[in-house]
Amino acid sequence: MSAMQSFAPGTLVHTRGREWIVLPESSENDLILRPLGGSEDEKTLIYLPLEAEPVKPASFPPPDPATASSRTAGLLLRDAMMMKLRSGAGPFRSLGSIAVEPRAYQMVPLMMALKHQTIRLLIADDVGVGKTIEGGLIAREMMDRGEIQRFTVLCPPHLCDQWQEELQNRFNIKAEVVRTATAGRLERGLPAGKSLFEAHPHTIVSLDYIKSDRRRDEFQRSCPEFVIVDEAHTCTKGQAASRHQRFTLLKGLSENPDRHMVLLTATPHSGDEDAFFTLLGLLDPEFEQLKSVGEQQRIVLREKLALHFVQRRRPDIQEWQDSSLFPDRFTREITYQLSGKWGRLFTDVLTYAREMVISAEGMDLRHQRMNWWAALALLRCISSSPRAAMQALRTRIAAVETTGLGIEELDEMAARTILDGEGQDELSWDDTVPGVDTGEDADYLRVLLSDAEDLQGTANDPKLATLAKELKALIADGFTPVVFCRYIATAHYLAEHLGQQRAFKGFEIKAITGELTPAEREEQVCLLREKGDKILVATDC
Repeated sequence: MSAMQSFAPGTLVHTRGREWIVLPESSENDLILRPLGGSEDEKTLIYLPLEAEPVKPASFPPPDPATASSRTAGLLLRDAMMMKLRSGAGPFRSLGSIAVEPRAYQMVPLMMALKHQTIRLLIADDVGVGKTIEGGLIAREMMDRGEIQRFTVLCPPHLCDQWQEELQNRFNIKAEVVRTATAGRLERGLPAGKSLFEAHPHTIVSLDYIKSDRRRDEFQRSCPEFVIVDEAHTCTKGQAASRHQRFTLLKGLSENPDRHMVLLTATPHSGDEDAFFTLLGLLDPEFEQLKSVGEQQRIVLREKLALHFVQRRRPDIQEWQDSSLFPDRFTREITYQLSGKWGRLFTDVLTYAREMVISAEGMDLRHQRMNWWAALALLRCISSSPRAAMQALRTRIAAVETTGLGIEELDEMAARTILDGEGQDELSWDDTVPGVDTGEDADYLRVLLSDAEDLQGTANDPKLATLAKELKALIADGFTPVVFCRYIATAHYLAEHLGQQRAFKGFEIKAITGELTPAEREEQVCLLREKGDKILVATDC
């Protein structure tokens, strides 16, 4: 009888005067063992033919009533056993190597995943419930069981550093970020024909970097056996070229029946039926039929889908009822009056924007679309702040003429800088001010620019005056406010003019925007945290 038959992985054995756990890497004559209660660094190889004494199943004597001690000693023994079991052969082997204590509901996706030979799971929990922890738990458990050796996280570029930090600090996994700025360094020195995804077993990859036709095929060839996709709703079929490329990438990855895939999204269904069913089709192509099959077959498919789909809202989770852990969120809207010089400027800009769109009638579709986006950009910026309007007026959108962008690419680029993200709950990672000047009516635009410049400050900017009033009330109630705004120019404008107000004299007011690297942002926030009275002004970054 072979060693593997005698001592299956997870078996407790006794040899060399102590108890050990048999690990999955063991073979017929070689036992890979870890001390009971020990760490991964203490793994030992035992070559059975050379062992002086045979390896035996571990046994433990029953408790002896004569040795009973105090309650305190009993509690110490219980705590010691619990700590040893975390690194032992319990049902989850990863719990001893993570730096987070998962809540009960965060274990549900892990238990669902382990029921499948090949994991295909869509986790659609609410924002803040902990999808990152749930996905990381599954990856860590699969690694510790020896089921996978490599994995990758596919996510939007602005989430790469956050994923890297979470994996390192919570799951003790060092992962490399792969995007345009880092790929060259990671590929340097690799042997010919070897992919960086083969050289670096744990990676976090920007979707915008890897989705291109040039990189997609190489990635599919060397893609790890386990893939986590964050913000998966941005990878469904759509009119935008970026969505189509992302979907093509994931579709190709899902066609490998042995590849584990965990999709994460807080908005699996945003009203687009086709997009939702194509997302389900990444789990199993059969699920796409849900939109067209009969009632009886639909029931069967829904029952099958329930094994691959988990979605919890905050009110559904018992822990969320504890207001000490998850405080209730209260929201309200504050209005301000567009009056005086500000109202007149806004009317002038609205009239100009309308004329800009009308003037493009009769031109080709591309010029019409450019004028439409330029008008929308001007209105978004002047609604944000006078400073954002000034910067937008100074920036020429005519540079698009020389880029050779098609209409879809133009729409994608403009939406990224003008709108608030691709989904209704999605943040925009591009906080730069878009350009609006199409190169015409330069004299009139200079008049608008001058008027916007004159309206800076609480005396003429009713939105800034209303904000300052609200901040005073929040500070009086003991809060430390954080002010979010859309554009970099607006953030600097607010920090500058709030700092000039008597009510905030002595306050440390800091603007943190996408101009800073993620590390610099973190450093600035840490420095601000040490201050007494403070106000943070930030963009979505």
